[in-house]
Amino acid sequence: MPTMTPLRRVHHVAIICSRYDVSRAFYVEVLGLRVVAEHYRAERKSYKLDLALPGGEQIELFSFPSPPPRPSRPEAQGLRHLAFAVDNVDESKAWLESLGVSVEPIRVDEYTGRRFTFFADPDGLPLELYECPVTEDVVYRE
Repeated sequence: MPTMTPLRRVHHVAIICSRYDVSRAFYVEVLGLRVVAEHYRAERKSYKLDLALPGGEQIELFSFPSPPPRPSRPEAQGLRHLAFAVDNVDESKAWLESLGVSVEPIRVDEYTGRRFTFFADPDGLPLELYECPVTEDVVYRE
């Protein structure tokens, strides 16, 4: 049995969207994520789109016929939000706003002192920009 966790990093986050074409355009054309693979699963009437971030992490975007809506935001049981590390939250916020994405005012994490803000995908899934410059990345070890 290992003495340290064998878990190394998050590999992917799975998201079920209500309108595949709209969500695909948002994640690929607006956020600029790279398409790794795209499949239509006829037996499930469902698309599965694998998207990659520059660090290798992935987002799986799924469509299903008539998925139930998220009950509330952001305190519903399940995924609260998905956070993206950015070098500069001001520049990242301005970039999203230049693309027509509504972004909340920047806040400061009371415990870490890091700056962050939220925006939403086409289904209202809360997405976060979290200022974490590459030079300040921390690898947690026991």
